[in-house]
Amino acid sequence: MRLDDYISTIRIIKRRTLAKKMIEGGLVKLNGKSVKPAHPVQVGDIIRVTFGPRKIDLEVVDIPVRSVRKADCENYYKRLI
Repeated sequence: MRLDDYISTIRIIKRRTLAKKMIEGGLVKLNGKSVKPAHPVQVGDIIRVTFGPRKIDLEVVDIPVRSVRKADCENYYKRLI
């Protein structure tokens, strides 16, 4: 699954177009590196999302096959401190 699609599907960022712009702007990093929005996400990858002064680090636990209910989103990632 594409990085921009993954972070929008698990509802870290609301819309895929916004996720794409944030990735292109360097606000989202995959395993510590800037990547393109279409870069594939794999189980075990670490994603860092920067919202102003706040940073969120996530570990990919599972890849959703299709749309995910809001209640089930947290089953697809583990929040790191």
